Amino acid sequence: MMVGLAKAKCPRCRRGDIFSTPTYNFGGQKMHERCSHCNLYYEREPGYWYVAMFVSYALNVAEMVTFAVGVHILTGSNSPWLYTCVLLGIIFILSPFNYRYSRVILLYWLTPGLHYEPARAADKPADSNTTHQEITGS
Repeated sequence: MMVGLAKAKCPRCRRGDIFSTPTYNFGGQKMHERCSHCNLYYEREPGYWYVAMFVSYALNVAEMVTFAVGVHILTGSNSPWLYTCVLLGIIFILSPFNYRYSRVILLYWLTPGLHYEPARAADKPADSNTTHQEITGS
């Protein structure tokens, strides 16, 4: 599971890519609408990706606390300007990472009823005649 999550693969078949572009890209990140292998529709319902904002917020908080403690250990400084500059820089640098992995974490761990199905990982192309139940998983 961790390899599929780290490589941003489909949570159901772990074969198709969720994103069509790399994490750090000047053109922005673009998601596939469906899995190229099992035809899973990624946006489970309208507004589904709003929950990813909360996941991204949690990632940001964890990163800021980690780097603030690291700066304190390395420098011992009490200057608020040092912490502000370092943390704003970290937030800016890691925002593409947070965008991508907040959505991947939402798909892998926080979506009820969406699980890995080894049968779908078989070497066969996605069937274009799938039912709504197969596409949405409901």
